[in-house]
Amino acid sequence: MIIDDLEYNTEREHLIIPEYGRHMQKMIQFAKERPTKEERNKVAKAIISVMGNLQPHLRDVPDFQHKLWDQLFIMADFDLDVDSPYPTPSREELYARPETLKYPQNHPKYRFYGNNIKTMIDVANTWEEGDMKEALIYTIANHMKKCFLNWNKDTVEDDVIFGHLRELSGGKINLKEADEDLSDATSLMRSKKKYSSSHQSNKKSHHKKSNTKRQRKRY
Repeated sequence: MIIDDLEYNTEREHLIIPEYGRHMQKMIQFAKERPTKEERNKVAKAIISVMGNLQPHLRDVPDFQHKLWDQLFIMADFDLDVDSPYPTPSREELYARPETLKYPQNHPKYRFYGNNIKTMIDVANTWEEGDMKEALIYTIANHMKKCFLNWNKDTVEDDVIFGHLRELSGGKINLKEADEDLSDATSLMRSKKKYSSSHQSNKKSHHKKSNTKRQRKRY
Protein backbone atom coordinates (compact mmCIF):
# COMPACT_ATOMS: atom_id res chain seq x y z
CA MET A 1 0.00 0.00 0.00
CA ILE A 2 1.46 3.37 -1.05
CA ILE A 3 0.83 6.32 1.26
CA ASP A 4 0.87 9.64 -0.60
CA ASP A 5 -0.30 11.98 2.19
CA LEU A 6 2.62 11.73 4.61
CA GLU A 7 3.49 15.02 6.28
CA TYR A 8 6.94 15.84 7.54
CA ASN A 9 7.60 18.49 10.18
CA THR A 10 9.96 20.24 7.79
CA GLU A 11 7.04 20.77 5.41
CA ARG A 12 4.57 21.90 8.06
CA GLU A 13 3.94 25.41 9.31
CA HIS A 14 6.49 26.65 11.85
CA LEU A 15 5.30 26.37 15.47
CA ILE A 16 5.79 29.76 17.11
CA ILE A 17 5.24 28.45 20.66
CA PRO A 18 5.87 24.69 20.42
CA GLU A 19 4.64 24.02 23.98
CA TYR A 20 1.02 24.38 22.81
CA GLY A 21 1.41 21.90 19.95
CA ARG A 22 0.33 21.88 16.31
CA HIS A 23 -3.38 21.44 16.98
CA MET A 24 -3.45 24.76 18.84
CA GLN A 25 -1.74 26.41 15.88
CA LYS A 26 -4.43 24.98 13.58
CA MET A 27 -7.18 26.28 15.87
CA ILE A 28 -5.68 29.77 15.69
CA GLN A 29 -5.49 29.53 11.90
CA PHE A 30 -9.15 28.47 11.92
CA ALA A 31 -10.01 31.56 13.99
CA LYS A 32 -8.15 33.83 11.57
CA GLU A 33 -10.19 32.44 8.66
CA ARG A 34 -13.61 33.12 10.22
CA PRO A 35 -15.47 35.67 8.07
CA THR A 36 -17.01 37.76 10.86
CA LYS A 37 -15.51 39.35 13.93
CA GLU A 38 -18.23 37.86 16.11
CA GLU A 39 -17.18 34.35 15.06
CA ARG A 40 -13.51 35.18 15.53
CA ASN A 41 -14.18 36.48 19.05
CA LYS A 42 -16.07 33.31 19.95
CA VAL A 43 -13.32 31.03 18.67
CA ALA A 44 -10.59 33.16 20.31
CA LYS A 45 -12.26 32.85 23.73
CA ALA A 46 -12.51 29.07 23.27
CA ILE A 47 -8.81 28.97 22.38
CA ILE A 48 -7.91 30.98 25.49
CA SER A 49 -9.88 28.51 27.61
CA VAL A 50 -7.99 25.55 26.10
CA MET A 51 -4.65 27.33 26.55
CA GLY A 52 -5.45 27.87 30.21
CA ASN A 53 -6.16 24.17 30.66
CA LEU A 54 -2.85 23.30 28.99
CA GLN A 55 -0.91 25.60 31.35
CA PRO A 56 -2.47 25.00 34.81
CA HIS A 57 0.81 25.82 36.57
CA LEU A 58 0.49 29.43 35.38
CA ARG A 59 -2.84 30.05 37.09
CA ASP A 60 -1.12 31.53 40.14
CA VAL A 61 0.97 33.88 38.01
CA PRO A 62 -0.17 37.52 38.13
CA ASP A 63 -2.02 38.62 34.96
CA PHE A 64 -2.47 35.00 33.90
CA GLN A 65 -5.21 35.85 31.39
CA HIS A 66 -3.18 38.76 30.04
CA LYS A 67 -0.28 36.40 29.38
CA LEU A 68 -2.54 33.96 27.52
CA TRP A 69 -3.96 36.69 25.26
CA ASP A 70 -0.46 37.92 24.48
CA GLN A 71 0.59 34.38 23.56
CA LEU A 72 -2.49 34.03 21.36
CA PHE A 73 -1.54 37.09 19.31
CA ILE A 74 2.08 35.94 19.12
CA MET A 75 1.04 32.52 17.77
CA ALA A 76 -1.28 34.28 15.31
CA ASP A 77 1.77 36.20 14.06
CA PHE A 78 0.01 39.41 15.18
CA ASP A 79 -2.59 38.91 12.45
CA LEU A 80 -5.78 38.18 14.37
CA ASP A 81 -8.63 40.71 14.32
CA VAL A 82 -10.46 40.05 17.61
CA ASP A 83 -11.56 42.09 20.63
CA SER A 84 -9.02 41.50 23.38
CA PRO A 85 -9.67 42.59 27.00
CA TYR A 86 -6.03 43.71 27.12
CA PRO A 87 -3.84 45.94 24.96
CA THR A 88 -2.77 44.10 21.84
CA PRO A 89 0.99 43.48 21.77
CA SER A 90 3.03 44.51 18.74
CA ARG A 91 5.76 42.75 16.83
CA GLU A 92 8.13 45.64 17.63
CA GLU A 93 7.62 45.16 21.39
CA LEU A 94 8.30 41.43 21.14
CA TYR A 95 11.49 41.70 19.14
CA ALA A 96 12.83 44.88 20.71
CA ARG A 97 16.33 44.34 22.08
CA PRO A 98 16.81 45.26 25.74
CA GLU A 99 19.23 48.02 26.60
CA THR A 100 22.72 46.93 27.50
CA LEU A 101 23.27 46.89 31.24
CA LYS A 102 26.12 49.05 32.38
CA TYR A 103 28.54 47.33 34.72
CA PRO A 104 30.17 49.74 37.16
CA GLN A 105 33.92 49.78 36.64
CA ASN A 106 35.41 52.77 38.37
CA HIS A 107 38.94 51.37 38.39
CA PRO A 108 39.13 48.17 36.31
CA LYS A 109 42.76 47.50 37.27
CA TYR A 110 41.76 47.24 40.97
CA ARG A 111 38.81 44.89 40.53
CA PHE A 112 39.97 42.70 43.40
CA TYR A 113 38.92 45.45 45.83
CA GLY A 114 35.33 45.48 44.58
CA ASN A 115 33.12 48.45 43.80
CA ASN A 116 31.94 48.81 47.39
CA ILE A 117 35.40 49.96 48.42
CA LYS A 118 35.22 52.88 45.97
CA THR A 119 31.80 53.79 47.35
CA MET A 120 33.16 53.75 50.92
CA ILE A 121 36.10 55.94 49.89
CA ASP A 122 33.76 58.45 48.24
CA VAL A 123 31.71 58.59 51.44
CA ALA A 124 34.85 59.10 53.54
CA ASN A 125 35.84 62.05 51.33
CA THR A 126 32.60 63.80 52.27
CA TRP A 127 33.17 63.54 56.03
CA GLU A 128 34.69 66.32 58.08
CA GLU A 129 38.17 65.82 59.46
CA GLY A 130 38.21 64.13 62.86
CA ASP A 131 38.50 60.86 64.72
CA MET A 132 35.45 59.33 63.04
CA LYS A 133 36.81 59.98 59.55
CA GLU A 134 40.25 58.68 60.53
CA ALA A 135 38.73 55.49 61.97
CA LEU A 136 36.70 54.98 58.78
CA ILE A 137 39.75 55.49 56.57
CA TYR A 138 41.82 52.92 58.48
CA THR A 139 38.90 50.48 58.39
CA ILE A 140 38.76 50.91 54.62
CA ALA A 141 42.53 50.50 54.30
CA ASN A 142 42.52 47.31 56.39
CA HIS A 143 39.69 45.89 54.31
CA MET A 144 41.61 46.75 51.13
CA LYS A 145 44.61 44.91 52.52
CA LYS A 146 42.48 41.87 53.27
CA CYS A 147 41.00 41.95 49.74
CA PHE A 148 44.50 42.20 48.30
CA LEU A 149 45.65 39.19 50.31
CA ASN A 150 42.61 37.18 49.26
CA TRP A 151 43.45 37.93 45.64
CA ASN A 152 47.25 37.69 45.77
CA LYS A 153 47.70 34.95 48.42
CA ASP A 154 50.91 36.66 49.50
CA THR A 155 52.18 39.45 51.74
CA VAL A 156 51.72 43.10 50.84
CA GLU A 157 53.41 46.21 52.16
CA ASP A 158 51.24 48.90 53.72
CA ASP A 159 52.71 51.46 51.30
CA VAL A 160 51.15 49.58 48.39
CA ILE A 161 47.70 49.80 50.01
CA PHE A 162 48.27 53.46 50.88
CA GLY A 163 49.17 54.18 47.25
CA HIS A 164 46.03 52.46 45.94
CA LEU A 165 43.90 54.28 48.52
CA ARG A 166 45.35 57.62 47.48
CA GLU A 167 44.68 56.88 43.82
CA LEU A 168 41.12 55.67 44.41
CA SER A 169 40.35 58.74 46.53
CA GLY A 170 41.61 61.12 43.87
CA GLY A 171 44.56 62.12 46.04
CA LYS A 172 42.38 63.24 48.94
CA ILE A 173 43.40 60.45 51.33
CA ASN A 174 47.12 60.05 51.97
CA LEU A 175 48.27 57.72 54.76
CA LYS A 176 51.90 57.45 53.67
CA GLU A 177 52.97 60.04 56.23
CA ALA A 178 50.81 58.56 59.00
CA ASP A 179 52.37 56.92 62.03
CA GLU A 180 49.84 54.09 62.41
CA ASP A 181 50.35 50.81 60.58
CA LEU A 182 47.65 48.56 59.20
CA SER A 183 46.78 45.23 60.78
CA ASP A 184 49.23 42.45 59.99
CA ALA A 185 48.34 39.82 57.41
CA THR A 186 48.05 37.04 59.98
CA SER A 187 45.33 38.76 61.98
CA LEU A 188 43.45 39.81 58.86
CA MET A 189 43.36 36.28 57.49
CA ARG A 190 42.84 34.54 60.84
CA SER A 191 39.04 34.82 60.78
CA LYS A 192 38.93 33.32 57.31
CA LYS A 193 41.12 30.37 58.30
CA LYS A 194 39.11 29.85 61.48
CA TYR A 195 35.89 29.74 59.52
CA SER A 196 37.43 27.42 56.93
CA SER A 197 38.74 24.95 59.54
CA SER A 198 35.46 25.04 61.44
CA HIS A 199 33.54 24.40 58.24
CA GLN A 200 35.79 21.47 57.34
CA SER A 201 35.46 19.93 60.81
CA ASN A 202 31.68 20.19 60.63
CA LYS A 203 31.73 18.41 57.29
CA LYS A 204 33.96 15.65 58.65
CA SER A 205 31.76 15.26 61.71
CA HIS A 206 28.67 15.04 59.56
CA HIS A 207 30.38 12.54 57.27
CA LYS A 208 31.43 10.45 60.25
CA LYS A 209 27.93 10.40 61.67
CA SER A 210 26.54 9.41 58.33
CA ASN A 211 28.95 6.51 58.08
CA THR A 212 28.03 5.42 61.58
CA LYS A 213 24.38 5.30 60.68
CA ARG A 214 25.15 3.51 57.45
CA GLN A 215 27.15 0.80 59.24
CA ARG A 216 24.61 0.21 61.98
CA LYS A 217 23.04 -3.23 61.85
CA ARG A 218 19.40 -3.90 62.49
CA TYR A 219 18.33 -7.10 64.16
